[in-house]
Amino acid sequence: MKLLVVVDKLLTGFDAPPCSYLYIDKSMQDHGLFQAICRTNRLDGEDKHFGYVVDYKDLFKRVEKAIAVYTSELDTSADGSDPQVMLKDRLDLGREKLDAAFEALHLLCQPVKPPQGELDHIHYFCGNTEIPTDLQEREPQRVALYRAVVALVRAWANVADELEGAGYSAHDRERMKTQMKHYLDLRDVIRLASGETLDLKAYEADMRHLIDTYIEASAPRTISPFDGIGLLDLIVKTGIAEAIANKLAGLKDNHDAVAESIENNVRSKIIKEQLADPAFFERMSALLDEIIRLRKQKAIEYEEYLRRIADLTAKVMSGKVEHTPIQLNTPGRLALYNNLKDWVTVNASHEPHAPYGGVDAALELVMTLDAAIKQERPHDWRGMFQKEQMVKQTIFNVVRDIDAVNRIYPIVFAQPEY
Repeated sequence: MKLLVVVDKLLTGFDAPPCSYLYIDKSMQDHGLFQAICRTNRLDGEDKHFGYVVDYKDLFKRVEKAIAVYTSELDTSADGSDPQVMLKDRLDLGREKLDAAFEALHLLCQPVKPPQGELDHIHYFCGNTEIPTDLQEREPQRVALYRAVVALVRAWANVADELEGAGYSAHDRERMKTQMKHYLDLRDVIRLASGETLDLKAYEADMRHLIDTYIEASAPRTISPFDGIGLLDLIVKTGIAEAIANKLAGLKDNHDAVAESIENNVRSKIIKEQLADPAFFERMSALLDEIIRLRKQKAIEYEEYLRRIADLTAKVMSGKVEHTPIQLNTPGRLALYNNLKDWVTVNASHEPHAPYGGVDAALELVMTLDAAIKQERPHDWRGMFQKEQMVKQTIFNVVRDIDAVNRIYPIVFAQPEY
């Protein structure tokens, strides 16, 4: 519910934490007025700090009287502190929140090593690219940064048009604007360096449907053909030089910052997709570690580094390497093949089926397993113990090895096509 028109009900004795705006066009007084304006003061998570009251009847002249009437009716006979109701000046409160937001960000960034340039911030919030777990372990710092910047933007918006009235000098206002830009730019750098920018590619079809169905407008004018495309997708689509020019333009003169931004994006992709195909992404992680090692030891030139990282990016984004059998034309088949081929090779007790069109035994096994799962899986089987057991049984009927089932089942679970 977005809009509720109230006449005589729901102004008292009604609690709705999501309510953020109250438009008053009705004469009220005393405790009825007080309770009405308090409909917006219930907190609703971290995104709501206060509500707004738009007063068409000039009733706020009566608010102090309403508070006096309300407090006079409170029972103060019980033990404990007396209940108090206080009016606060909006600008004083706004200044307090804005100063606190700047202070929180200053303290959050204080541990960053001098000279606190972009690369220093990337190291602190994203970690060392040579340590595969660093990016994930530094996630709490990044989340804290993102939330602190959001809090700053909200606090700024509440007093931005009245900074002078809030008591800020001209020098203070210019300094704060510079700091605001710094923190906003820093958030963008860290998001890009950690691969946490929103990639709109997955939502493109749905957004296009909504726009075509509900929005009428003149023909669009393309400002940039790469808006909404993630860094890794852009590397694959346009080449690494063009991707750096479009996505990392602010860092392009700092080779280490560019390199670590790309490496963190690749690492983030590997971590996100790890469960879907452990064997493949473990190999990609090892390749990434080797490229990072060569870069940091200056064993390869920057141009060679860019060529290698671009090649690795293409493999990570496609989920396969060169010379992959053409039958492996879905992510599920690829994942099964990557995680079964070594098992087929070393398992002496495994007796492969007859050749399938001349392909190897692992491919034959994968095609059989893929068909069996798709044919026998129960509808909506994830999260249902009995149905999950049926899927495990289907896998066992093909591979005939419980260890292989335990290794393959999480991969099947993670693949949307199954």
